[in-house]
Amino acid sequence: MSRIAYVNGRYVPHREAAVHIEDRGYQFADGVYEVTAVKDGKLIDEDRHLQRLARSLRELRIERPMSDAALKLVTRELLRRNGVRDGIVYLQVTRGVARRDHAFPVGARPSIVMTAKRTKGPPPKAVEEGVSVITIPDQRWARCDIKSVSLLPNVLGKQRAKEAGAFEAWQVDRAGNVTEGTSTNAWIVTEKGEVVTRKADEAILNGITRLAVLDIIRSEGLAFIERPFSVEEAKSAREAFLTSTTSLVLPVVSIDGTPIGDGKPGPFTRRLREYYQKHMT
Repeated sequence: MSRIAYVNGRYVPHREAAVHIEDRGYQFADGVYEVTAVKDGKLIDEDRHLQRLARSLRELRIERPMSDAALKLVTRELLRRNGVRDGIVYLQVTRGVARRDHAFPVGARPSIVMTAKRTKGPPPKAVEEGVSVITIPDQRWARCDIKSVSLLPNVLGKQRAKEAGAFEAWQVDRAGNVTEGTSTNAWIVTEKGEVVTRKADEAILNGITRLAVLDIIRSEGLAFIERPFSVEEAKSAREAFLTSTTSLVLPVVSIDGTPIGDGKPGPFTRRLREYYQKHMT
């Protein structure tokens, strides 16, 4: 089956999917996106993704291209046409096509692109043995709470992680505190058993998986706190883990080469991953 994409009202072969060269997403990164997981044909936390999409569009003053109800219909039709039962849906909205000028164009119509593909999730070895991360300076813009397509610092950070043989790079602010990964949220479990993650302010993206994990933690009556934590605190933590739509809940077993705990996935992270997998069903 050939892949099908959705581009501005049309379902087209993936290899033919295109937007105009003066689309502002291409020329200015003037757009936002969402990635939603699909499990057994179910869109995981779909409403939360749509809520975050609407927020990102409001913050950039981009008009919504269609209603949530219409987006849901298009998404399901795209999944059907691609035969995707387990995978992801990528959705991107830009301010649209206009003559190149920094100021907002008058009368431009937002562009919307959607793709769907099969994925298998993180490698079983990463789940069973955990992953390593490195730390890098956070050099992104000051509105990381907007899920913008402007991801160049994230790309450079992910490449540094890859070249270092690590799974992810945790970004560090000027105060020495971890903000988040290049494509994940960062968490630790202290020696007291408290789960710690940074508060969702303008310094991080409020991950949808992050929100689901916080719901699980609350429902299970587990101790947690939203606050900054330093690199040194992370290295001395009992456990560490990361979350994202594609990684789910993944144990971190070393930071900059320093083992976390005994250097193996901890019991809390394993249990939390099981809880999250149940959330997905």
